[in-house]
Amino acid sequence: MRPHPVLPLALAAGFALLTACGSQSSAGGAASAAPAPSVSAEEKDGIRITGTGGCARPCATYTVTGPAEGPVVTIAVFEFLSAEGRAMDNVKETIPAVAPGTTVTRTVTAPLAPPDSLVGGRVHIGTVRTVPAAEALTRTGPCPPSGVRVYADEGDAAMGLRAVGLHLENCGTRPLSIDGYPAVQPLDADHRALPAVRVLQGGEAVATGTGADGPARAFSLRPGERARAGLVWRNTTEAGDPVSAPYVRVRWRPGAAPVMVVPELDLGTTGRLAVGPWKPARNDG
Repeated sequence: MRPHPVLPLALAAGFALLTACGSQSSAGGAASAAPAPSVSAEEKDGIRITGTGGCARPCATYTVTGPAEGPVVTIAVFEFLSAEGRAMDNVKETIPAVAPGTTVTRTVTAPLAPPDSLVGGRVHIGTVRTVPAAEALTRTGPCPPSGVRVYADEGDAAMGLRAVGLHLENCGTRPLSIDGYPAVQPLDADHRALPAVRVLQGGEAVATGTGADGPARAFSLRPGERARAGLVWRNTTEAGDPVSAPYVRVRWRPGAAPVMVVPELDLGTTGRLAVGPWKPARNDG
């Protein structure tokens, strides 16, 4: 099997070469070994791709170094591109917190790309977001000391309307009284507050029919039961500068310990975010 040609240095500096992964048959029918990983040098926000290949499917090996300001959970998108630049797979990785100054090595695999589809292609580090470890949400695992678990879903988008669900689980041992709205604070890419964003109570302030409308009502959650609220916004763009808020700091009630979610708010020029009241939810996760 002939080696794949090497990309020009200018491309290699920005992207990772991706060789064929897994076993391949030669002309005589014998299986050849997976090629050795190729070397790359793309680096972004503490993530560095160190090689590609050597897996049963297209993959990349990368390192993550913990920032000096404190441990963070990292959410990174890896874009697997063909030799023609066509997107073959986008993989979102949630990387557990790494101690400051410590470097760990991980591997990301493209499950939707056929084994030989990215020969001569490249792996690009896309969007990278970080959440302070103390504010990272946990959908599973040990119950937080508060007895309350808060997390967000992947959301929905249609015709310029956006909606993301906020979920609350009583994972403690005692009933939990709920009344009102979650307290939310939109943040920019550097985790700074965005005072220009108007937070409105009730999803109907932006659109009806999202499930985030209606008045707030008091109710109780027994251990194991859940509640749901919602964030609703539009990305309408008219005159003015569009507003983006990658992060939202959420407290299930004022004064509660915060969690940081990453809904990637594209608020257009409206600068409005509606938050719906907590409502009992079906116990189906």
